[in-house]
Amino acid sequence: MQADRVIRALSALAQEHRLAAFRLLVQAGEDGVAAGVLAERLDVPPSSMSFHLAQLTNAGLVTQRRESRSIIYFADYAAMNGLMGYLTENCCGGVPCADDFACLPDSRRKSA
Repeated sequence: MQADRVIRALSALAQEHRLAAFRLLVQAGEDGVAAGVLAERLDVPPSSMSFHLAQLTNAGLVTQRRESRSIIYFADYAAMNGLMGYLTENCCGGVPCADDFACLPDSRRKSA
């Protein structure tokens, strides 16, 4: 993943309602969630929810599909995994991060 895409993704997630919406979409899986349902569940006005979903879409974190009069949104798991991979690719000095202990600095690992 390129740095400019990472910055757009992190910027999109750096807002309370967008982060909450993205988490709900991740939980929903392949069924997705209609924009109106997201707005209701997050107690956000529909116009504001549309703005937030547009930001997540522009960042490449969500996709959408029209079903009749509704727009259903889905988390883009490939983009999410790419972002996570970018953030952790050099984690722990090459030691696999199987648990929290592996990610501690060397000095803290020795004393733990």
